[in-house]
Amino acid sequence: MHISVTDAKAQLTDLVRQAEAGEEIILTRHGHAAVRLVPVNVKKVMTPEERGKIIEAIRQSVRGKATPGPDAAHSADFLYGEDGLPK
Repeated sequence: MHISVTDAKAQLTDLVRQAEAGEEIILTRHGHAAVRLVPVNVKKVMTPEERGKIIEAIRQSVRGKATPGPDAAHSADFLYGEDGLPK
């Protein structure tokens, strides 16, 4: 539903109820869409396909960024000399 801001002033309570019920309410100014009235408590549920695309995009973005290094058992070896004492 498209409604001008001027007309919406008189119907705000009803428009809020309609938006809470799921109807899309677009407020217009001078004939052009200005804002959309949506309920705050609506959470978009992602489909498994959408979730998979996001996970794959993250995997692609980090691929090649990690550099190989020493394993955890040897990660602090640079702090110690051949005798096992701190340098």
